[in-house]
Amino acid sequence: MKDIKTIGIVGAGAMGRGIAQIAAQAGFDVLLFDLNADAVAAARTSLSEMWDKLAAKGKIPQDVAKQSLQRVQSCTEVQALSKADLVIEAVVERLDVKCELFRQLEGIVSADCILASNTSSLPITAIAQACTHPSRVAGFHFFNPVPLMKVVEIIDGLRSDPLTGDALMALARAMGHTPVRAKDMPGFIVNHAGRGMNIEGLKTAQESVAPFYQIDAIMREQAGFRMGPFELLDLTGLDVSHAVMESIYQQFYDEPRFRPSPITAVRSAGKLLGRKTGQGFYAYPEGQKQVPVEPEVPKPTQGLKVWLAPYHSVGHKRAAALLKDLGVAIIAAEAPPADALIVVTPYGEDTATVVSEHLLDGERTVALDTFFGLEQGKRRVLMCSVATLPKWRDAAHALFASDNTPVSIIDDSAGFVGQRVVATIVNVASDIAQQAIATPTDIDLAVSLGLGYPKGGPLSMGDSLGGAHVLEILRCLYRTTGDMRYRPSPWLQRRVQLGLSLRAEAACVAR
Repeated sequence: MKDIKTIGIVGAGAMGRGIAQIAAQAGFDVLLFDLNADAVAAARTSLSEMWDKLAAKGKIPQDVAKQSLQRVQSCTEVQALSKADLVIEAVVERLDVKCELFRQLEGIVSADCILASNTSSLPITAIAQACTHPSRVAGFHFFNPVPLMKVVEIIDGLRSDPLTGDALMALARAMGHTPVRAKDMPGFIVNHAGRGMNIEGLKTAQESVAPFYQIDAIMREQAGFRMGPFELLDLTGLDVSHAVMESIYQQFYDEPRFRPSPITAVRSAGKLLGRKTGQGFYAYPEGQKQVPVEPEVPKPTQGLKVWLAPYHSVGHKRAAALLKDLGVAIIAAEAPPADALIVVTPYGEDTATVVSEHLLDGERTVALDTFFGLEQGKRRVLMCSVATLPKWRDAAHALFASDNTPVSIIDDSAGFVGQRVVATIVNVASDIAQQAIATPTDIDLAVSLGLGYPKGGPLSMGDSLGGAHVLEILRCLYRTTGDMRYRPSPWLQRRVQLGLSLRAEAACVAR
């Protein structure tokens, strides 16, 4: 396959412009085409202004800005792409449109020109079947904004020549991006892996465990994510996100892990799409997100007695250390006294289940999430059962906020909020690895760069938090709810059983 020197781009929208920008800056000649000639002219003007701004800020030399613009040629006829060594389409997400475009391109470009699709959700194999030579067709999926999102997915269709993907991998590196390789499956890597956060966050809200803003605060300030699921959905827009949720669910033939939520269906129908409409899960007057005020911390209960349940060894140890730091003397007794606050520390269970199994007084029992650690400043989460009395809820709130650490009070939920969302994220990533859609390294790279997840990506996150704990949470979620969405991935289960990292490849493979 010949070297790539000239890149044709079909589509002059934000994605096409972004790809043109990084390609031209990397020294490639760019042929930019769109059916709308005005869009091409506007794109070139936008690129010129962008490079001028970058040069003015000292981000690139002035001569690089000038040379980059000179490398971009506006094309008003698709035949102008005949000189391209690679054509990247960035047009509307419709299979019929992409197939017709690729048929047309085959009659224009050279025999060894690569045809790449920037699709985020359509099967590469389905697009390639429209071509006489499907071996030269592959996926080349960038993320918006292209210059800032430094990851690109290279997708091999069932009939793609591996050398086609190899050439795109090398090109991505030459353009300053990190390439990851994926098998042609719905959602590829990033959109597939992203199901865990959004769908489980929505399921948690649907169960009325906590309001949207509290779920977001927990995912940011306890679990360590940059954004919570509802902030992310508002940023992306439900017109995009809900359609992707339904598409991936249907393409995986109603896989329970990807079951969409009626919450987004109703909001999408009502045009509460997020930032772009000024109203989503949050209101955005004058473009500024409005967040409800946190409930006030109750006054401390004088002479409060605390009995800490010993049922979960890790949870008990972490909670005991925190209570000691807060100056609380835990009552040492096998059973809780009749006048003590009861604190339990479940992993994957709800408060009601722990109360029932151990014959506790539900009115005085509050659950504390210890999965993410309990250091000062990191949000703590307390969970009440439907039987917990307000005075004991308030006593627990005041106690665990006494060092000025924010505390969220949520309703009963198997796996609190953070536990169930993070366990789902790790489980989905494990199943991507199990299906050999991508390597563990590429899964972590793609998700950390494409979605900004902490701790190096979902599989590394599972290792950091403890694969055995993640598996325990999933098993308890499955047992408590009976929902197939929580069944553990074999990839996760086997590596925990063998004491291996979730990033570990098999030592040998079947012949």
